[in-house]
Amino acid sequence: MTTTHLYRDRSLVNVRCASGLGMTGTANVRRLPRVTASWQDAHSRVQPSEVENSSVKFSVDRDVLADAVAWAARSLPVRPSAPVLAGLLIDASDSSHGGLVLSTFDYETSARATVSAQVADEGRALVSGRLLADICRSLPAKPVEMTLDGTRVQLTCGAARFSLQTMPVEDYPTLPQMPTATGTVNSDHFAHAVAQAVTAAGRDDMLPVLTGVRIEIDGSTISLLATDRFRLSHRELEWSPHTPDESMAALVPARVLGDTAKSLTAGSEVTIALAHGGSGEGIIGFEGQAPGGVRRTTTRLLDGEFPKVRSLFPPEHQTKALVDKAALIESVKRVSLVAERNTAVQLAFGDGVLTLDAGSGDEAQASEAIEADITGEPITTGFNPQFLLDGLTAIDEAVVELAFTQASKPVVISGAAGESGSSEAATGAAPGFRYLLMPRRLLS
Repeated sequence: MTTTHLYRDRSLVNVRCASGLGMTGTANVRRLPRVTASWQDAHSRVQPSEVENSSVKFSVDRDVLADAVAWAARSLPVRPSAPVLAGLLIDASDSSHGGLVLSTFDYETSARATVSAQVADEGRALVSGRLLADICRSLPAKPVEMTLDGTRVQLTCGAARFSLQTMPVEDYPTLPQMPTATGTVNSDHFAHAVAQAVTAAGRDDMLPVLTGVRIEIDGSTISLLATDRFRLSHRELEWSPHTPDESMAALVPARVLGDTAKSLTAGSEVTIALAHGGSGEGIIGFEGQAPGGVRRTTTRLLDGEFPKVRSLFPPEHQTKALVDKAALIESVKRVSLVAERNTAVQLAFGDGVLTLDAGSGDEAQASEAIEADITGEPITTGFNPQFLLDGLTAIDEAVVELAFTQASKPVVISGAAGESGSSEAATGAAPGFRYLLMPRRLLS
């Protein structure tokens, strides 16, 4: 079994792009700067003169605090490069938005949650973010009071009392400023579109450019593109730009984008803010409303040139098949049970029937046929079953269209026109989601 991919016949060690993408040679991929002690000293560290030594005392609703702490702590690094980066910064001030600001930052991604609280004494404290999140999640449904006592934070909720060791606030980096707002988008539509787009994003950190989602803004349309070399996702949606003829692009880490979009659905809108600071040096910000306050995230953009993949979608097709999505998903799951690791499930289209086969020789075999509305010439091809399932489950419509040019070329999978049951279709939002999947060569 031989695997093919979107950049066939090119070495991918240096992320070489096929000429069909409009690019030749090695893509301009640079690593982000290593976070070293000297780098930290030169970038955004809080100066001792800025540190407030006054005591901290405030009270806040338990549910509001638990939600805000969990949201901010979700982006904490698993293996922080410095101990303070595992901390969550608590900033209590009457002048703060709502009175309390909870922040985390690892020099790549920042999270900032504002909470409405009754502040008695202003000040700041830095404590273990994950420990505080675990504690807040377990507290009884009563008001929470926190007080800074020397080098420890005292947390009281009903009869429960906790004492947490603080970390030096002066060693904590200053969070980056939120860029100027570029526009707003419906929060539910944005979260759903991002969830579809990240389906094809790469997970190989040796190819950092492919671990991102390219956001392209053209007027009132946002396009999301992602690829891992073997598949490609493309999703468009409408939004409200602050400048009608806005046109820009950014390469955002897929994991951060997916987590952020999913976490900002409490409010009706998400504000997108994109800064231009040169190749790879800009940041993008997202802001939305949540119970008790505002949630804000910024992240550094990935450096490098994303492949020009739009041309991979063919303008016309020789064979098209309309298939019930649920039936196809269940059939692929059953047949793939006998497929060996890294082998394809064969799909044969002809005479109004789609036949799926897996297994060969003396090994276990499986076959199943389902109805299909086929237009064009019969065709037989094969795909990685998990990649095929990923694309099918990301589609909203009950009927899917599989469009082919020839067996050795990628298939374009999309929802059949007029079959969408999503709220976006009802509101006239930009049409949906396309998933391009490279076939696997079948054994003769």
